[in-house]
Amino acid sequence: MKTAIATVSISGDLREKLTAIAAAGFDGIEIFENDFLAFDGSPRDVAHMVRDHGLEISLFQPFRDFEGMPEPQRGRTFERAERKFDLMEELGTDLVLVCSNTSPLALGGIDRAADDFRELGERAAKRGLRVGFEALAWGRHINDHRDAWEVVRRADHPHIGLIVDSFHTLARKIDPNTIRSIPGDKIFFVQLADAPLIDMELLYWSRHFRNMPGEGDLDVKGFMRAVAATGYDGIVSLEIFNDQFRGGSPRLISIDGHRSLVNLMDQVKREEPGIKIDTPVLPDPVPIRGFEFVEFSANESEAEQLAAILRTLGFQRVGTHIAKDVALWRQGGINIVLNTDRDGFAHSAYIVHGTGVCDIGLAVEDARATVERARLLGAAPFAQPVGPGELEIPAIRGVNGSILHFIDQKSSLKDVWEIEYTAETPDPTIQDGGLAAIDHIAQTMNHEEILTWVLFYTSIFATHKLPMVDVVDPAGLIRSQVIENDSGSFRLTLNGTENNRTFAGHFISDRLGSAVQHLAFASTDIFASAQALKANGFRVLAISPNYYDDLDARFGLDEAFLDDLRHCNILYDRDDKGEYFQFYSESYGEGFFFEIVERRGGYRGYGAPNAQFRISAQKRHMRPQTYS
Repeated sequence: MKTAIATVSISGDLREKLTAIAAAGFDGIEIFENDFLAFDGSPRDVAHMVRDHGLEISLFQPFRDFEGMPEPQRGRTFERAERKFDLMEELGTDLVLVCSNTSPLALGGIDRAADDFRELGERAAKRGLRVGFEALAWGRHINDHRDAWEVVRRADHPHIGLIVDSFHTLARKIDPNTIRSIPGDKIFFVQLADAPLIDMELLYWSRHFRNMPGEGDLDVKGFMRAVAATGYDGIVSLEIFNDQFRGGSPRLISIDGHRSLVNLMDQVKREEPGIKIDTPVLPDPVPIRGFEFVEFSANESEAEQLAAILRTLGFQRVGTHIAKDVALWRQGGINIVLNTDRDGFAHSAYIVHGTGVCDIGLAVEDARATVERARLLGAAPFAQPVGPGELEIPAIRGVNGSILHFIDQKSSLKDVWEIEYTAETPDPTIQDGGLAAIDHIAQTMNHEEILTWVLFYTSIFATHKLPMVDVVDPAGLIRSQVIENDSGSFRLTLNGTENNRTFAGHFISDRLGSAVQHLAFASTDIFASAQALKANGFRVLAISPNYYDDLDARFGLDEAFLDDLRHCNILYDRDDKGEYFQFYSESYGEGFFFEIVERRGGYRGYGAPNAQFRISAQKRHMRPQTYS
């Protein structure tokens, strides 16, 4: 199958769009008429420009308000069609999309529509052109692909076929399996779009909130499985109307689009093994065992401040790198790397962004297969010079240029800490904090980046997304999207902000882009951890006493238990599956912080009801604190 994308899906002028689309790896474009009309060259100029980019014009669209018109409007529709055919010939494309009529003048009737298309097919055949009929979800008389297919079937013309669009089918809750009965050679073109589930008027929903397959909530995979089962082997294209995308980077949106199609076809092949789909064979989605390490870049003085915080958290400095100015800190199964070396990626990240997380190491089943799957999905492999005695650790670049390294147990990578680090003697004055693992990592970003990160993680790794939730900041809403694996050993919270006055917005404004804003460590006993960390000199974020009065009103807690929570500044939540406990450090720098959590029972959330109280407390402590 070839891939295409509608030019309306991304921002920029036509030249910019073509450059981005070609670079992302698409085979062709749907040229949207408005993009052509806004271009300052002739149709032949456009045709040459498209070919020069290594692309083809797969479809010209849209041709509106055609079928079922009364006279004299009917005669004029054929005159309009002939002019569009002239244009198509100059552009060098043979397929036009005719969408179902929305005009109040349109007359109903399947046979009337079929007669119109039969005549249009005769006219198209004389020029060697084809016509595809698409049912708009808001069409006046035809708004269902089943009715559109019946029109095409009755027209019974080799130059008339069906165009199916996942949004128009799924938005109306039409069973996509009804497509399976349509002959594949009568489907001329397939358009795909996902969307969040919103109770909204169909036209407005379609024009503003579509997104890439896998970024929304519609069953685009089920739709494509049904299409593939027909034997269709033509072009699969994206038609995305989204205000956010039209204002974003055409390069990044194009990469997202191509990644979404490759991932979708991979899923369909796996779930419909008898179907022939000519797309790259990808390694399996990568299972993640957990977080292997988190690496900070810093200068020497700021690294000392971070080291002081780690001591209060109960971490021990357990190793020094054999060749670089890099220190390894550990507690339980948590590895924290502090990198102050003056060469390499970490130093570059520090120069651009300041002190912060520059690299995340993931424990995976197969490190090299992970990189290969990521590469086939459009991610860039990452490498830097390897010195004597060092291991070459497979890695890729993340969405914003950050780095992900991969460690597995099937190679020498499993011994990286023993191979690359010289052991140090633990400090007996540091009390262990009872922290066993990284519970989750929270990354903050501009709101429009969330969908890109969601697609990145869910396409490469064996993960899934949870429903997006709103987190209340006194200065505005934060949209929070969770990505996790089935076991809960890998959890990310992606927090999108649209305004710099929020606590999250202030952080990324200072960091010049998306970044890890906090690490959450899992405690085996949160009350014992609170006491141990206090003994180490940990500075806990003070929570308003009013919070605990409200907590008592909500949950009716035992008074002694409530006093323990209040005394330790621990926030609390529970649901029908279990309980959640959390407390925080004061902020470091411009808003980075640590969180300590304990999950009891089957609680799988993140304490979202507590977020606004945590943020309010953090804003009261915005001034940077100095550790020594």
